[in-house]
Amino acid sequence: MDKVAGTPRVSSGVRGLDQILGGGFLPHRLYLAEGRPGTGKTTLALQFLLEGLRRREKALYVTLAESKAEIAEVAASHGWSLDALSVFELVPPEASLDREREQTLLHSSEIELTETTQLIFEHVARLEPSRVVCDSLSELRLLASNPLRYRRQILAIKHFFTGRRCTVLLLDDSTASRDEQLHSVPYGVIELEQLAREYGTERRRLRIAKMRGMTFRGGYHDFVIETGGITVHPRLAIEHVHSEVGAPMKSGIPGLDELLGGGLASGTNALLIGPSGAGKTTLALHYALAAAQSGDHAAIFSFDEGDATLRARCAGFGIDLDGHIGSGHIRLQQIDPAELSPGEFLHQVRESVERDKARVVIIDTLNGYFNAMPEEQFLVLQLHELLSWLNRHGVLTLVVMAQHGVLGDMRAPMDVSYLSDTVLLLRYFEAGGMVRQAISVVKKRVGQHERAIREFKLAPHGIVIGPPLTDFHGVLTGVPSFSGKPAALMSTHE
Repeated sequence: MDKVAGTPRVSSGVRGLDQILGGGFLPHRLYLAEGRPGTGKTTLALQFLLEGLRRREKALYVTLAESKAEIAEVAASHGWSLDALSVFELVPPEASLDREREQTLLHSSEIELTETTQLIFEHVARLEPSRVVCDSLSELRLLASNPLRYRRQILAIKHFFTGRRCTVLLLDDSTASRDEQLHSVPYGVIELEQLAREYGTERRRLRIAKMRGMTFRGGYHDFVIETGGITVHPRLAIEHVHSEVGAPMKSGIPGLDELLGGGLASGTNALLIGPSGAGKTTLALHYALAAAQSGDHAAIFSFDEGDATLRARCAGFGIDLDGHIGSGHIRLQQIDPAELSPGEFLHQVRESVERDKARVVIIDTLNGYFNAMPEEQFLVLQLHELLSWLNRHGVLTLVVMAQHGVLGDMRAPMDVSYLSDTVLLLRYFEAGGMVRQAISVVKKRVGQHERAIREFKLAPHGIVIGPPLTDFHGVLTGVPSFSGKPAALMSTHE
């Protein structure tokens, strides 16, 4: 057992779950894990028991629904062996014809509920395990003649384990109906869910519905089942740590740092917003390049653009992205919103900061991040948690958002400008029969910045920022009026 804040805990064996529980389960108590088939209850139970074996504790798996061979198949799919695990099998005789095995075979129509629970009690008393899993309560519910008798038997199970120095995990299949009354019996309840989307892979999430006498991280937490078991991605929580805004970070682009009053400060975030193709991603990449050149680390999470396309584009502008990826100073991660859950994405961002020590994080684009969210109304709340967490860890975060349209009245899919410390606005405008680009800083919470609108150009040798467009009116509308001389614009032949 681990010591967390002076309280002994029992590790669940599931990566991420102990973090949600504040260190693990409180020992010698009875817990319930419920969910529909396919949500991962058996996998979670096996990880809980195998963690006990790893700690040299006795562990017992009581199964009333599946045979030992079926459970062994689940374990084998994760590369686990059940040789050291005691399995007490209580299944119908037609499930297996092996009469020589030690487990007792019983048929639900031939035995009373009290006798079934008594057999479990006798086996536990004989083995004296430290961890027990009972799979599942739905089978006991079928043996009971009425809900009252079923509840009394569950209470009898709880009372039996009280004082036995045994941590118990009960599994329940919530397919038929959700037994809310059952929640009052166990010490804690974990709810597992599987969500089917209209497109893309299914999503799984869990929630701690109840935990007596201990604090835990509430809300839904995404998790995945892969070879090796369940991995839970805890929802980000803003730690109460002292943080300060760092020194300005320069982009290395002449004119841009002047526009930004010296650069973008670490511990802040910036929103780069504009129409598609205006240069938002290329501009953000210069900050990743500047961090890598100074010996720091940067992480780029690309939702919309393939890594091969991004590499080729960087090479065309003279950005040595491949070299810095090879040295480990830049991490480029292509994200598929149809496959990756929001919680899994946040976990990758967190790993980049805590493990790789990334000082610059780029999310390209927020539109793709939005598509990864099943519920639109929660995106802004989750983004607020992510940006706040990154700010508190001294990271410069650059978020790219594409607006709908090219010229004139353009709309963003959502308004997140109030969450941003800095907002850089990129625009197309027409002048002299040419389509040009402009950039301006419309918001900056930390430090001064220019109020001017400057011309912005993607040249073969990189980004060029021109002088303020003082001879134009209405540049941000896309169709400005011109009152100066053509020399006020940059040459298109550079």
